[in-house]
Amino acid sequence: MKSAVETLNPTRVRLTVEVPFEELKDSLDAAYKKINQQVSVPGFRKGKIPARLIDQRFGRGAVLEEAVNDALPKLYQSAVDEGELNVLGQPEVDITELKDNELLAFTAEVDVRPEIEIPDYSGIEAEVDAVEVSDEDVDKAVEQLRERFASTSVVERAAGDGDVVKIDLEAKIDGEVLEDGVAQGVDYTIGSGELLDGIDEAVTGLEAGGSATFASELKGGSGAGREAEVSVTVESVSARELPELDDEFAQMASEFDTLEEVREDSRKRLADQKKYEQATQAQEKVLDALLELTEVPVPEKLLADEIESRKHNLVNHQLGQLGLDLGSYLKMQDKSEEEFDAELKEQAEKGIRTQFVLDELVSKEKLNVSQEELTEHLMRRAQSSGMSPDQFAQAVVEGGQVPVLVGEVARGKALATVVEAVTVKDTNGEVVDLSDEDGEDGAAETEAAAETAEAAAEGDEKSGAEKAEG
Repeated sequence: MKSAVETLNPTRVRLTVEVPFEELKDSLDAAYKKINQQVSVPGFRKGKIPARLIDQRFGRGAVLEEAVNDALPKLYQSAVDEGELNVLGQPEVDITELKDNELLAFTAEVDVRPEIEIPDYSGIEAEVDAVEVSDEDVDKAVEQLRERFASTSVVERAAGDGDVVKIDLEAKIDGEVLEDGVAQGVDYTIGSGELLDGIDEAVTGLEAGGSATFASELKGGSGAGREAEVSVTVESVSARELPELDDEFAQMASEFDTLEEVREDSRKRLADQKKYEQATQAQEKVLDALLELTEVPVPEKLLADEIESRKHNLVNHQLGQLGLDLGSYLKMQDKSEEEFDAELKEQAEKGIRTQFVLDELVSKEKLNVSQEELTEHLMRRAQSSGMSPDQFAQAVVEGGQVPVLVGEVARGKALATVVEAVTVKDTNGEVVDLSDEDGEDGAAETEAAAETAEAAAEGDEKSGAEKAEG
């Protein structure tokens, strides 16, 4: 076999392959054997029909077609290996010559991963929010804890802000009750904003048995994105009673003996959370700066496939689970289809560029993934999927997805490597040290960077769907 590689552009090549007919012998033998099992000829047992008789009865062309179909994938892969190509996606194959007992020639055009020159990134500077926890932040956290231990009791009075009402709902569009527009016995806290727009005003001032009607745009279901006439009836009104903020509350709501200890613990938790958010912010800004510095050609077909995949996932999975179609979603987001398509293209392109750059860094820095890092990543992915670690691990192995997870962790390590090499300052002008404070092997830092890299690669379709749900 002879093969040659022609570079069409930085992301696409054409392979030209010539194969002497003797190299197709195994595929020809397999073709005769397969046809033998599929046809019948009087006087011969199945599988025992001579090759010359198959040629006479069914045509040599059928045999050649079967043999070429069998041989092409292997010949193409050999040409790819010989050319040391890093191919992306499926090739477009064109058989240019097929001479029986002489020669098979074909071309294959395919996208390839572009060669990327990683620039000196040590000069990157990023500014992030300072880690500051105010007394007001602590007060709010303690109040949220207090809210969790609130009790309710039915009261004989009109409903007001903060009360819990049990309500029945009925939604109509154009005078017709929607098939999924009836709900009964729904508990709702007035002022929480967890139901329809306009519900607070409608139920405030109503006593048990009272009813009201209001107009609201539905967020989900068959009428999503459309304005409906909603009838609400209050079954009962309950007042919420909050416990006193004292040491007795601290002992009831936590492992601490005093309220002051609860406040200090809240302050520490808030600081840890802000540090994590600060690290994520740094990773996002550094990654954006690195992408801006690096020239990354994006294969057109790969980009088109990625856009289509993202759109299909959003419309058929994320929005479908919310009972929304694309039109309703765009109306809720106040976007035109052109704006949506432009954003989707931008996200897809950034995702591809992110993977290319970080993968190149993995290769350049010779980064390896430890078992501990892979296990930690697997645990997080299992948690986000709602599966147990064992179930998720089994699904990953059976689906052949272990290399995908390894790649995600490796890209996280690449991003962490860049972040450690650049200058990050907070809004107070202080240099931020994002290294692992516990002196461990940095698995937590790598995992956080892996999440950031994943988010950049996946884009914002998911968060957009979550906003629609909210």
